[in-house]
Amino acid sequence: MSGPVQPERRTYNQWVNTQTLEDYALRHTASRGRRWSHWTIANTALGAASFLACEAIGGTITLQFGFVNAMTAILAATVIFLVIGAPIAICAAREGLDVDLLTRGAGFGYLGSTVTSLIYASFTFLLFAVEASIMAFAIGLATGLPVSLAYVVSALGVVPIALYGMKAITRMQLVTQPIWLVLQFGPLAWVLMSEPAAVAAWAHAQGVLDGGGSGNLILFGLALSTILSLLPQIGEQADYLRFLRRPSRGGDLRWWAAVLSGGPGWGVIGGLKLAAGSFLAVFALAHHVGLAQADSPPAMYAVMFGEVTGRPDVALALMLVFVVACQMKINVTNVYAGSIAWSNFFARLTHAHPGRVVWLVFNAVLALLIMEAGILRTMSTLLALYANLASGWIGALSADLMVSKPLGLSPRGVEFRRAYLYDVNPVGVGAMALSLVTSSSALTGVLGETAQAFAPLLGLTVAFVSAPAIALATRGRFYIARPPEAYASDLRCTVCDIVYEPADIVSCPFHRGAVCSLCCTLESRCHDQCKDNSDIVQQARDLLRRVLPSEAGRYLDGSVAHFLVIMLGFNAILGVVFYWVTFGEGASGALRRDLEQIFVALEVPAGIVAWLFVLAHNSRRTAERETRQQTAMLRQEVAAHILTDAALQKARDAAEAANAAKTRYLVAVSHEIRSPLNAIYGYAQLLERGGAVAPVEVGGVIRQSAEHLTNLVEGLLDISRVESGVVEVRSDIVPIRALLHHLVAMFRMQAAAKGLTLDLVIHDRLPSHVKTDEKRFRQIVINLLSNAVKYTRQGGATVSVRYRSEVARIEISDTGTGIHPEDLERIFEPFERGRQAEVHPQPGIGLGLSITRVLTRILGGDITAESTPGVGSTFRLSLMLPAVHQVGGTASSDRIVGYQGVRRQVVVVDDDLRQHGFLDGLLTPLGFQVHDASSGAEALDLVARLSPDLVLLDIQMPGDNGWIIASRLRALAGSGLRIVMVSANAAEFSTGADGLAVHDGFVTKPVDVDVLLGMIGRVLALQWTYAEAPEPATAMPGASPGLRQQLGELRRAARMGHVRAAEALTAELVAGTDGDRAFIAVLKEHLERFDLRSVGRIIDDAES
Repeated sequence: MSGPVQPERRTYNQWVNTQTLEDYALRHTASRGRRWSHWTIANTALGAASFLACEAIGGTITLQFGFVNAMTAILAATVIFLVIGAPIAICAAREGLDVDLLTRGAGFGYLGSTVTSLIYASFTFLLFAVEASIMAFAIGLATGLPVSLAYVVSALGVVPIALYGMKAITRMQLVTQPIWLVLQFGPLAWVLMSEPAAVAAWAHAQGVLDGGGSGNLILFGLALSTILSLLPQIGEQADYLRFLRRPSRGGDLRWWAAVLSGGPGWGVIGGLKLAAGSFLAVFALAHHVGLAQADSPPAMYAVMFGEVTGRPDVALALMLVFVVACQMKINVTNVYAGSIAWSNFFARLTHAHPGRVVWLVFNAVLALLIMEAGILRTMSTLLALYANLASGWIGALSADLMVSKPLGLSPRGVEFRRAYLYDVNPVGVGAMALSLVTSSSALTGVLGETAQAFAPLLGLTVAFVSAPAIALATRGRFYIARPPEAYASDLRCTVCDIVYEPADIVSCPFHRGAVCSLCCTLESRCHDQCKDNSDIVQQARDLLRRVLPSEAGRYLDGSVAHFLVIMLGFNAILGVVFYWVTFGEGASGALRRDLEQIFVALEVPAGIVAWLFVLAHNSRRTAERETRQQTAMLRQEVAAHILTDAALQKARDAAEAANAAKTRYLVAVSHEIRSPLNAIYGYAQLLERGGAVAPVEVGGVIRQSAEHLTNLVEGLLDISRVESGVVEVRSDIVPIRALLHHLVAMFRMQAAAKGLTLDLVIHDRLPSHVKTDEKRFRQIVINLLSNAVKYTRQGGATVSVRYRSEVARIEISDTGTGIHPEDLERIFEPFERGRQAEVHPQPGIGLGLSITRVLTRILGGDITAESTPGVGSTFRLSLMLPAVHQVGGTASSDRIVGYQGVRRQVVVVDDDLRQHGFLDGLLTPLGFQVHDASSGAEALDLVARLSPDLVLLDIQMPGDNGWIIASRLRALAGSGLRIVMVSANAAEFSTGADGLAVHDGFVTKPVDVDVLLGMIGRVLALQWTYAEAPEPATAMPGASPGLRQQLGELRRAARMGHVRAAEALTAELVAGTDGDRAFIAVLKEHLERFDLRSVGRIIDDAES
């Protein structure tokens, strides 16, 4: 898997993708590049047929083999060019591919077409050298310039034009086209019409090897073989036709005319030029030109122009203009096509592409060197050998496009992209190999003299027949290595960051994205991981395993096997070179023996070099393997660092959020704490000064303020416990009806003070008792009711209760300020209160709803909210509340006055003397014998002396903390001693009594008396005694409707703990019936005992 694309790689790939100079080398021709008209492309392609090598070949074969054999060969070759070239031209124009890319997908594979790219590149620079030599000869003939300098001018003069690709070439072909056509066919037509004797002499011309002047099969074959060396010219035509606009669906006559004229149509022009060369060679001989110069195009046309003009100087000038025009047209094509061929060849082998311009110059310089070496002296031998190679390639390519694809033997389209191709396709490579074996055997004379003359034609036939046969045998499975992805629109390349059409894009798992075909070609690190068993090594291994015995399979990857392959290739190259040197006439037996001795002598150094290659290859593979392993380790480490960095970033964000929340919390908590503290502090000062305030009233205010502070602290602790996963849930039997009435009544006075209504509506048969955690349930409802009243300015709130299938649905609706939709989820987060301006002046720190949601989920329920700003809010609470149908009654009130049994001893361990006083004052009246200790040492001493029943132990004390003291007490007194931790260290809360903990219970400060007494009763298994119970509810006198209307103010006073106000309001009650008098008497009795809680409950029951 690849990491991020390096800037250097991206810059390099963008540079080689610059189409101003690249002209879509190595890639599909995009629609934006196919912008020229049909006529322009056809004219450009047709201009490539101007090359004068046709005249040279036509003149040579006529002078060698006679008119009949030459013209018959020209006609046969023209037909072959038309038939073989048509499918190549049509497919190149339709698909927008040059002949190299076309070869990849038409039977040769990604690396298999490397051989054909080399053949094609060789054709371009060989033909370039031939054409430039003709031009140099014309320049020398007309100007007297030395040949060496003429070679330089001829070779390098076309480079500036070809540098800018089609943009410059189309203009050059357009300008030179009239010059070529007029000077090519005008004077020729004049000579043919004005000199019939010359035509007759041409028709009766006999060649050097044609003694009788009649047709000869072998001479015809030799002539045809020479012409077939021009088969790759269709590749140059295809390189132009790929810029042709796509044809319309209904068919486009202009498109077909352009394709056929610019593609296989070159064969017609070429046939005419071959015939012209044949005629002009005979015509030159008749005008006293020597046999050695008669087949030279400059000499031919100098004679013809001289015959037309009658002036030698004008004839030389016209000849020079004509030859330069023709050769510039073809050499621009040669060097342009060669640059594309070399780019394809080296890019596949080296995974590098310095740019088409580099290979353009390379092609021109290579042709120049060959010219300086005297290419024309070996022209006939070279063309004969080259024709065999060209026949195998072009024959297999044409057969695949003409036969295999229409018959369904190969895929319909032409896939050229590396990511989807096998390295070697046995269809094209196999057909070409069979063709080369056949043609080479024929060329050496093994198959007879006739076969030797027709060697290229035999190779073409074998290739054309073999390709469909192999495709049928292999069922076309080697065309596509993996199914191509279909893209609907243009995509950006992950590597070079340029947008390409879908036809030029591949899916790359190495780069984890879309990659263009050129970047795919240049990638050397991926090792074709996108496809399986498609590389050439694996293909060769699979083939050898099928052919060789199974025992030999384990040696296929060995160094010896690699050594033998290299030596075989080296010897094959030497064999071809030596055969080329000794081919043809004039090679003596002594030369052959000398070459054989050189061949044997080279085997030793060749073996050493081959072994060095094997060792270098093994070292490279080892280095690559180790590099991949190291890279994998580094990537794992980088991935781990990325995860660590992400975790650190997340932790930092969380810390920053927590810090911001802490700041908001401190500001809010400061306000919430100061308000009740002000009440406590103020009333305490009044009591110290002896002010005229009622102690009971002051005590109620102080108690309420303390309860507010306690609830604030408990809320914070609840959040902390939930976050740490420590939440204690109890299962209590709760009088649900009475509790809801009580809670609503508790807030009704606050609502009335704001001019609001607060109603309770119970829709279904709500049971009297249910099972749940009363404390948590009470806290949930109180939070919701508090918010409903707090944030409502007018109107009121309604509590609606429905109960069905043991599920209670409590809906609390208000007509308050409402909540913005984007805040409906935020308000359930800690310290979040929404963003309305009306919210912030209200007291609170934003914990209520957060705690409510957490507690609801802990109890197995759910809470949702709906709200419309300015209209109001509705909170819906759903809880599973199983009904309890049988509840054990008690005749006692809820005020504990003692316990049954022997007197129990309690040791209170706390360094705060005020805590001693509070607990002594609470427990002693209930019958406990209380002993105080201010340190751990005192506590150990008391326990050792007294053996108490219970120790109430603080945690935070000087010296040893409470946990250490508890451990020592447990070790001293054993399991019989009960230890309850009474501490403000709520973070260390632990229920205990699990057989492992040193304590039996935990009560947090500030202490709730009921909670503490409940804990003591549980750990000591006490049976409490209660104060005398009030009269049963059934005997409670009723209140008339008129009286019930007067009870609201009395209930408010009782809730506030305002005893004097309650007594005054009771005295003002007007009894409407005898029952009212009894009811009022009960209220007065409870007021005399300061039992304000019972007063409130009695009023609630009377109103319900």
